[in-house]
Amino acid sequence: MSLKSVNNVGANKYELAIEISAEEFEAALQKAYLKARKNIAIPGFRKGKAPRKIIEKTYGDNVFFEDAVNLVYGPVVNSALDESKLDIVAQPQVDVEEISKEVGVKLKATVVTKPEVEIDGYKGIEVTKEVALVTDDDVAKEVDKLREKNVRIITVDDRAAELGDDVVIDFEGFKDGVAFDGGKAEDFELNLGSGQFIPGFEDQIVGHNAGESFEINVTFPEEYQVEDLKGAPAVFKINLKAISKKELPELDDEMVKDSTEFETVDEFKADVKKKLEENAEKKADADVENAVFDKVIELLKADIPQEMFDNRTNEMVSELEQRLRPQGISLDMYLQYTGQTIDTVKKAYAEQAEKQVKLRLALEKISQLENVQVTDDEIEEEFKKMADNYQLELEQVKTFVGSEELKKDIAVSKTVDIIKNAAVIKQD
Repeated sequence: MSLKSVNNVGANKYELAIEISAEEFEAALQKAYLKARKNIAIPGFRKGKAPRKIIEKTYGDNVFFEDAVNLVYGPVVNSALDESKLDIVAQPQVDVEEISKEVGVKLKATVVTKPEVEIDGYKGIEVTKEVALVTDDDVAKEVDKLREKNVRIITVDDRAAELGDDVVIDFEGFKDGVAFDGGKAEDFELNLGSGQFIPGFEDQIVGHNAGESFEINVTFPEEYQVEDLKGAPAVFKINLKAISKKELPELDDEMVKDSTEFETVDEFKADVKKKLEENAEKKADADVENAVFDKVIELLKADIPQEMFDNRTNEMVSELEQRLRPQGISLDMYLQYTGQTIDTVKKAYAEQAEKQVKLRLALEKISQLENVQVTDDEIEEEFKKMADNYQLELEQVKTFVGSEELKKDIAVSKTVDIIKNAAVIKQD
């Protein structure tokens, strides 16, 4: 038995005394020697043939200590952690306290555990449900999306460019009369007023006609990403090659017939309104659920270790990486494209991660208080759903997902229903 003692040394923190006996350590030393000897040359012996005692005498009695500890470290520490029965939430910090052939190895593992949780008053939570009213303007905005699908592009050759127009330009930028990197493009498509370029650039194209060449003067913002251009005045030479505008067609029965499953404009608008009202109802239900969760979190009493928040933040970063992978984008590429660092991404996730950790702790505690039970049939059914969703064999899913963790997830899901069903929902 490797675990010798468990001592509480602070809130959610324990020290475990772990020992590797002299006999176990000797066996590990011999394995380390046999693994390493082929690379060791000692005068008077063929390479790889020197006896262990000669190597230890030559290089020191502890020459194989590190390799030996590495051989037994994992199994011994993991066994001790399991034996402790502690609910550990972060990787342990393990230090070697003593090591010798006579004593073996004495380790100290410092672990952080899940906190004790208290919660009361989670039944009868009062929240207000507010369903947004769907207006004629809301319907009109959705209807315009159909018109935009049938938009016509009209070439403009009888007037100067205006805000809202689409233009095609060649441009080249100069600072102090010298062209700068990244400041040149040909046949660039730009919507005037989109804010795609720095302030003043698009506005100065307005008023010019297709076929004109001209210069515009701008000043780069102080927070511009290129150091040499921050706050710098610049001149852009512009060749305005083409101007066009979008023309939305009138909405009529013929367009509706051609583009939708409906026969008339009125039928189409009625369906749009119905779907908007359904979405408003769904959003209101989601807002109610979030409001209930927020109040559950407020009721939670627990001294939560920072490691739990950090772990969830790191998981969210990993989930982002997984979402990017099918698009052929690595996390490093994403950070480069968005001008972020891994620290800024983690900071953006931190608040959400904290809420999720607190909510999970609260729901797990309520699940215990309510004695929520999960049957084997419910676990099996959830495995089947996961297999269908991910298009995997059932046994494959079971190798990826532990049944105990899945059981906890199902219990938490049932607990959510208990809290929501007991909530007092007022209609606004």
